[in-house]
Amino acid sequence: MATRKYQQMSVLIMSTTAFTVCFAVWMLFAVIGIPIKEVLGLNETQFGLLAATPVLTGSLIRLPLGMLTDKFGGRIVFFVLMLCTVLPIYLIGEATAYWQLLLAGLFVGFAGGSFSVGIAYCARWFERQNQGFAMGVFGAGNSGAAVTKFVAPTLVVMFGWQMVPQVYAVAMLITAIAFWFFTYDDPEHRVHSSVTFRDQLRVLKDPRVWKYCQYYSIVFGGYVGLSLWLTKYYVNEFGLGIQTAALLAACFSLPGGVLRAVGGWLSDRYGAHKVTWWVMWVSWICLFVLSYPNTDFTVHTVDGPSTFSIHLNVWVFTALLFIVGVAFAFGKASVFKYISNEFPSEIGAVSGIVGLVGGMGGFLLPIMFGALVDLTGVRSSAFMLLYGVTWVSLIWMYMTEVRRTEVLDGQEEAFGSSVKA
Repeated sequence: MATRKYQQMSVLIMSTTAFTVCFAVWMLFAVIGIPIKEVLGLNETQFGLLAATPVLTGSLIRLPLGMLTDKFGGRIVFFVLMLCTVLPIYLIGEATAYWQLLLAGLFVGFAGGSFSVGIAYCARWFERQNQGFAMGVFGAGNSGAAVTKFVAPTLVVMFGWQMVPQVYAVAMLITAIAFWFFTYDDPEHRVHSSVTFRDQLRVLKDPRVWKYCQYYSIVFGGYVGLSLWLTKYYVNEFGLGIQTAALLAACFSLPGGVLRAVGGWLSDRYGAHKVTWWVMWVSWICLFVLSYPNTDFTVHTVDGPSTFSIHLNVWVFTALLFIVGVAFAFGKASVFKYISNEFPSEIGAVSGIVGLVGGMGGFLLPIMFGALVDLTGVRSSAFMLLYGVTWVSLIWMYMTEVRRTEVLDGQEEAFGSSVKA
């Protein structure tokens, strides 16, 4: 009989591995969408829709999957979910028309729903004082976005884009089987059978839930949106090849995933509120700089006109994105530390709705990025949009939390009782 400690670590390691594979699949069109765009002659908005389509279904099913996890346990729900995606992943490589790719993408998107299953599954295996770290480790599976940027471009160059979904389908099947054999189930982690789905949904009336949805829409929605968009941004803005572009884009995706565990540890140590506050400020400053378009302007001086240029070279641009990726990683962990602190009995339902809203941000943002480029002709308009969303979060946080909490002095109040949004 395996010890409790062994079961905890086995569940955490296998869930993180499975989520990494699921997230890599979820980001598939971020890379193979580029050659598909050329073959089908898609515009920027159509590319944004293609890249974001899996994110739509992955977001919409997060709430029901979170509730199913509360009722039936994470092991069986996670396993069945992965099996359901194998065939749709494979069929992407067989598609020849835009509508076929969109349809396959909708079913592949189920992989993204794995987050609300795994986060509740892992959290319940750990003591409250270690839940932030455990959820952060699991959330590091977001680095699957970087895995796709490392693996998929090489497969595209060597074998063509159709090979990528075939390889990913096999990887998903192997991961699902391994997950089933190396994880455990504890009936004590499920809600009582007398608790109905309607009872689970009552927690959504709490205004704090919707505030955390807003926070997550930037730290996760922004992460997903940029992960889908950046490879093509590098190709178009800096004239790079797909492999180099994907590698530089991974400088954002990789820290945005693997450092989530550090964010969980910081949230356990210093509190979710304090970490989230600084995450929003760092993101706001970096996004402001990134949003400024390349500009040439002329100043008429006493000695005649002088022309100046303002632009970010590829290295400064990448460095700023790296900082944003780190901030988003910490923020994704701190938001769920709020949830585990304040809704310990409803983690599945609350994480489901927060994940749904964050995922919907990841679905809508690439489409809006493409529409803004088509409308304005300014590529940095994507960062202007993210800057605005971050500004909304900062204002909301200040009005509902900061004015009642000494953030800088570390005197964080118990939000479940004294701070209500």
